[in-house]
Amino acid sequence: MTSVLYDVPGPRARRRSLIASIVTGVALVGGFAWVILTLAGEGLFDADRWDIFRDPLVWTALGGALLVTLQVAAIASVLAVVFGSLFALLRLSSLAAVRIPATVILEFLRGMPVLLMMFFILIMFATSQYWAVVMGLALYNGAIIGEALRAGIVALPKGQREAGLALGMTPLLTRLLVEFPQAFRAMTPIIVAQLVVLLKDSSLGYIVGLEELVRRQRTLAEFYGFSQYGFSFFVITLLAFLIVNLVLSRIARGLAARNPAGRPSRRAARKTTGENADTTAIASIRARQSEAPWRSGG
Repeated sequence: MTSVLYDVPGPRARRRSLIASIVTGVALVGGFAWVILTLAGEGLFDADRWDIFRDPLVWTALGGALLVTLQVAAIASVLAVVFGSLFALLRLSSLAAVRIPATVILEFLRGMPVLLMMFFILIMFATSQYWAVVMGLALYNGAIIGEALRAGIVALPKGQREAGLALGMTPLLTRLLVEFPQAFRAMTPIIVAQLVVLLKDSSLGYIVGLEELVRRQRTLAEFYGFSQYGFSFFVITLLAFLIVNLVLSRIARGLAARNPAGRPSRRAARKTTGENADTTAIASIRARQSEAPWRSGG
């Protein structure tokens, strides 16, 4: 199907695009190879820098820290979705006494850096580092998720709300039972992507003193000898975060692919195309029929 937004690239444009892709790929592979060779030249891949990982106690320590990181991210994710849903509903309230304070709180939470929010909660409420990190992540990401949900609700056709009101629902029930589920389903990929960011931001707990993965690997590297094992622990920690984040990103892409909101299926697209073709054909026949008397009369 020809797009109305841009011209279909011709053979020369496709050839240039292919050449550019090949050159970019070769450059990336070359850059990666250069980094690996440079690190190998510094002796960072020597066996004596990795022998520490034969000790199961090292993996136990890292695994426990990774579990703390995942626990913090899981609790903060649940709270962020709850806070985001609440913020979205309050932000869309028809009462100015509710909507204006909710807007001010949202802007405050979105404007404050996550690390400062953790310190703010840690100092103001005299809580533990664990809950300072959890609540800081939950409030900040809850504000982001709340804005995404609010945008999803606003983007819904007005007929959805009017249909709920026509059925006798109150405005609040219409918002909760009709609009909010549709907006949440449409914004699910965005929410999951924000939760991936939340997981990465959990490493900021290192600065406020939480014994999570980043802080634990630093402690172990200094205990065994940072000059010898610092790079090795860094690589292991990096791989752990990459694996977890890639899994979550894959889930987000899967949800986006399976999400029907705003994306018609192929069958529906073919049906719509066929209907448009039929409509065009019928209109053309009627136009010729309407012109026929004039031609015969001439």
